[in-house]
Amino acid sequence: MDFDFSGFGDFTATTENIEVKKTRKFDRIWKIGHGGSICTQICISDGIGYFGAMDDYIYAVDCETGSEIWKFKTNGGILDSSPVVHKNVVFTGSFDGYMYAMDKLSGNLIWKYKTGGGIDASATAYDDMVFFGSKDGFFYALEAESGNLSWRFRTGDEILSTPSVRNGRIYFGSFDGFLYCISTGGKELWRFRTGGEVMNSAPILCEKNFVCFTSFDNQLYCIDSETGKEIWRFNTGKYGNATCPAFHDGVIYYGSRDGIFYAISAANGSELWRFKTEGDGVIDKLPLINGSTAYIGSEDGNMYVLDLKSGKELWRFRTGGAVATSVAIWKDCIFFGSWDCHVYKIDIHKHEELWRFATSTLTPAFLPPPYEGYSAEIKKSMDNIDTIESEDRYSASNQALNLSEYGGKSEYVTKSEYTHKSEYTTDFVIFEGVLKSEQLWSSTLTSTWQVSK
Repeated sequence: MDFDFSGFGDFTATTENIEVKKTRKFDRIWKIGHGGSICTQICISDGIGYFGAMDDYIYAVDCETGSEIWKFKTNGGILDSSPVVHKNVVFTGSFDGYMYAMDKLSGNLIWKYKTGGGIDASATAYDDMVFFGSKDGFFYALEAESGNLSWRFRTGDEILSTPSVRNGRIYFGSFDGFLYCISTGGKELWRFRTGGEVMNSAPILCEKNFVCFTSFDNQLYCIDSETGKEIWRFNTGKYGNATCPAFHDGVIYYGSRDGIFYAISAANGSELWRFKTEGDGVIDKLPLINGSTAYIGSEDGNMYVLDLKSGKELWRFRTGGAVATSVAIWKDCIFFGSWDCHVYKIDIHKHEELWRFATSTLTPAFLPPPYEGYSAEIKKSMDNIDTIESEDRYSASNQALNLSEYGGKSEYVTKSEYTHKSEYTTDFVIFEGVLKSEQLWSSTLTSTWQVSK
């Protein structure tokens, strides 16, 4: 049963011995529908661009002409698992739970490996190994040549973070709120707790052994890569962070879900400048830094080009849908996908479109509102006994998640040390009326609903 509320904040309301607590959670990606929309970065290797789409296909396109070279069908949409090329092999994960290895030139399947949940983050190839996380809560290490499992590491929740590897150490985040540092042999070295989910944010490895990453607690963190100790943090606006930051010449650049693109000093975390997108367009992908220019996509449909020093807009290119991909560059041209089911090639000097490539369908995938994702926990008292139903976190999602087979139940206590009060107010009148319905409560003491903005 769905309800529509006007506010974004947490609240607790009590009526007729029933306590209702509304809390925010992020489950937008489980509700994205099927279509030809593109959210992965275009990976360019030897003049061929590789990308995945929500129509279940992985594509290879000629970067000169925009013509299709091959496409490979999976059994699930490909949202944030951008293809990675390593030694003439393309690695991509899918919502169907498989990691695929395909021949770079022909698209023929070499091997595939099944995990216990959908894969919604890019893999990292390092030293003939492929590292990636899954929604089953495990982080995997596969042999790149054979696809055989070398080891896996369990976290307390889903993994939607692309790993970064340096000096034999792997850094990645989990929905359990931790950033992990483990060895390339699968041994945990340390973990750092945030106040929210760490998702889609590939930690960047800066100078002086800094690791920077974002969390859904609205913070950008800078921590020591050796010890896991916090150096500084920077607070953004609202709605949480899910962006991969970029590092260039002592400055960290990243966008936030509040529609602002920030330039932050890596030395002390101070803000240098900010740029506001049109209509609070969500930014949740890695920016491209090229020379003195930054290229960023926004869900307002624009690809923005900014001056790195001042943060001022130089020019923009508008598509027919959300630009929820990172930008790639090759031969003075940029390449990026859009939710309008096209990949674009744009000349960076003339600011002109050279070609666009359409996916198998021009029907965009359903994209929920960017700030939705709430749950309601209902507790009713009877005979002085309170009963609380265990919340099914993804009960309304398109894809069911079963962690029991894979031992994915959290072993960690991840209660947030942070609190965030909403600037919004909420009208309880409609909801209170629903709760008084005798029909609703006649047959059950407890219920859990998925509600959305």
